[in-house]
Amino acid sequence: MTSRLTALGAALLATTAVAATSVNAETLRWARAAEALTQDPHAQNEGPTTTLNHQIYEPLILRNMEGAMEAALATDWQPSDTDPNVWVFTLREGVTFHEGQTFDSADVVFSMNRAMSENSNFKELLSSVTEVRATGPYTVEIETDGPNPLLPNNLTNIFMMDEGWSTENGAVEVQDYAGGEDTFSARNSNGTGPYVLQSREADVTTVLTMFDDYWGIGEFPLAATEIVFTPIQNPATRVAALLSQEVDFIQDVPVQDLDRVRQADGLDVITAPQNRVIFFGMNVGADDLTLDSVDGANPLADLRVREAMNIAINREAIQQVVMRGQSEPAGVIMPPPVHGWTQALDGYPGFDIAAANALMEEAGYGDGFTLQLDCPNDRYINDEAICQAAVGMFAQIGITVNLSALPRAQHFPLIANGETDFYLLGWGVPTYDSEYIFNFLYHTRNEGRGSWNGTNFSNAVMDEMIVGLSSEVDLDERDGMIASLWQMAEDELIYLPIHNQVLNWGISEDWTTVVDADDQVKFKYFTME
Repeated sequence: MTSRLTALGAALLATTAVAATSVNAETLRWARAAEALTQDPHAQNEGPTTTLNHQIYEPLILRNMEGAMEAALATDWQPSDTDPNVWVFTLREGVTFHEGQTFDSADVVFSMNRAMSENSNFKELLSSVTEVRATGPYTVEIETDGPNPLLPNNLTNIFMMDEGWSTENGAVEVQDYAGGEDTFSARNSNGTGPYVLQSREADVTTVLTMFDDYWGIGEFPLAATEIVFTPIQNPATRVAALLSQEVDFIQDVPVQDLDRVRQADGLDVITAPQNRVIFFGMNVGADDLTLDSVDGANPLADLRVREAMNIAINREAIQQVVMRGQSEPAGVIMPPPVHGWTQALDGYPGFDIAAANALMEEAGYGDGFTLQLDCPNDRYINDEAICQAAVGMFAQIGITVNLSALPRAQHFPLIANGETDFYLLGWGVPTYDSEYIFNFLYHTRNEGRGSWNGTNFSNAVMDEMIVGLSSEVDLDERDGMIASLWQMAEDELIYLPIHNQVLNWGISEDWTTVVDADDQVKFKYFTME
């Protein structure tokens, strides 16, 4: 490592206000492009937000870094012997919250009901739940509307809060993030997790320290006793921080810098396919669009226009030029690890400008039209560059796209509030089942479902089938329903898949971990060399 590079890293870091902190052998300094949007554990079902909250809060059941489900605040879960609609959970005893409160069944009932409330961004995961009841200090029953064999899969990101703390601090209601609400729970945390929030300056530095009374001491490595998190959006700055050893771990090594990091002394790049697909969403349900050049009509409502746009996307070019090989072109908005994925579904159409222009002509838009594309610039790998490439591709079929790239804190509310006609989104599937995708992205947007369906798409037949997925216990029948739903989804083409992401984590050789396919870092599993 040259002194020039070290100086460059220091200079760049100074521009992003990386805070000075005491560093010892047990401090792990972590950086990534994106900051957590809120500390309220039920307000935003969004990767970086959930990742930070996973260090502080805990669910009943956890997916470890290898994707396997294991006991967290519940030690046992099984269907009731007397009622097929009920799951029985035995809770872990001797667990305390960071401020000293005892964890028990009342906290589970409170937290589950909170996560099912109107403002919760996790309510789709619990849409089949009809009642949560405590049957003892450390036993809870969750009743669903019909048998739900996949309920445990849906609980791995539902965090438990202390009922008393929430009540005392006016945090009973979930923060209305999309509405711009600021609440106590959005700025303060009290969980049972391995790390305690010591200090936080949003967009600058967050410091976590190990919880001395954590129930998992002795069960997990817990090699890091202090976590110092610094969001660094600029890719060059982020890499410079890693190369200069001012941070130990970054989640998103820019694709153009992979070899540089691999060849650096004391650093390593660890890689895995991500459980996430990147795609465009289109407002197909509106009678007229807000930010287009067509008066009194919605060009995106015409399937031929959507088909033209689909074959105008040169996925191989995006893979090679924008992603530098670090992606897999996709034909369906479902990653390969998810139940329901098939090679046939993932097949995508060839890039064909002539055919696309013919479809545009047939739809009556041979002269094209103007449209706005809303894109995040700090959430997915090269997200803004993907959008810029697509702008040029759509121009070849007469669609003039005005690109609006915003930080994800401003981008996601556009989708949540129905204020975008055309947008980029990435979707991971923590349940590893197609139901999660259909519940959030295809079901009609209403109370309890469809919260990320920004397309205004609504199909009553699909809605009924989606609801039925949670209670179908015949696996062959359920697989048939999933296959039928995907065929209907493919026929409607309300989303334009682009690719599956590949994760590249940069890490100091002093630390060891595996890459989580969900990009969900859980530092209690990290070990030291």
